[in-house]
Amino acid sequence: MKNHLTYGKIVLRPVEPDDIDLLYQWENNMEIWNVSNTRVPFSRFILAEYLKESAKDIYETKQLRLIIETLDGTPVGAVDLFDFDPYHMRAGIGILIHNAGNRDHGFAGDALQVMFGYAFNVLGLKQLYANIAASNDVSIHLFQKVGFAVTGTKLKWLKSAKGWEDELLLQKML
Repeated sequence: MKNHLTYGKIVLRPVEPDDIDLLYQWENNMEIWNVSNTRVPFSRFILAEYLKESAKDIYETKQLRLIIETLDGTPVGAVDLFDFDPYHMRAGIGILIHNAGNRDHGFAGDALQVMFGYAFNVLGLKQLYANIAASNDVSIHLFQKVGFAVTGTKLKWLKSAKGWEDELLLQKML
């Protein structure tokens, strides 16, 4: 049987209780808070509660997080579906490759490819969308490379230390 959660150099797997230390490290890395809209640190208790919720069905929670692992089992990041809307057949998508040394190896592109198949074939979605800061050239390039198109701009949408900046809406029809 074909494994629908494997593509190229990566495997996607569910979040496990043993991932709490990994999630604690990733979620509390202030260097990436600007792309995740995080403003406060996460406690282990809050993450443990999240892990309990993550066992629920996407139709109930309207979200799904999967861990991105290399083929040798090393976790390098996570991919999220959020704002899951089965009626309108769409969801938001976000991705993180945590350590800079694991970026530019194709892991993010491979993870997105897996999610396209999963979203279309398993969840029956017709489109995915991403919201990306206009200054995040690396993410914009990644999403455009895998078929997303910039379809809108939210002017002065994000507040940062440098002032206000635009946020782009990117969409991909599946």
